[in-house]
Amino acid sequence: MFEKLEILQMASAMASHAAARQAVVSQNIANADTPGYAARELPKFSELYRSEAAAPLRATRAGHVGGGETIRATASPRTDPGATSPDGNAVSLEEEMVKAVEVRRQHDLALAIYRSSLTVLRSAIGRG
Repeated sequence: MFEKLEILQMASAMASHAAARQAVVSQNIANADTPGYAARELPKFSELYRSEAAAPLRATRAGHVGGGETIRATASPRTDPGATSPDGNAVSLEEEMVKAVEVRRQHDLALAIYRSSLTVLRSAIGRG
């Protein structure tokens, strides 16, 4: 019953997106000395969530699995890589550290939304 609530689905998707972004940031930092490595990034959560919510998948027969439960995105090379080093590496450790802080904030926000929603639900059933 509660897994169908839109706010909980959004919070879960936001936390998953933050985890995926953190993995991409970690890969970028790990490859900061790799010659020719292009920094990668994921699209913003708001862009992905809007696109998923606008055109959800639908099951056309009984064997299909319903879509829209998770947001999936693939990391792509950064469109504006900025300065590159002489060996062709486009990773800026300073930018990646700033992105790591943004990801942490996104994850904390997702948990806060989830926590607040649970508090509202507990109050609604008289256990808050």
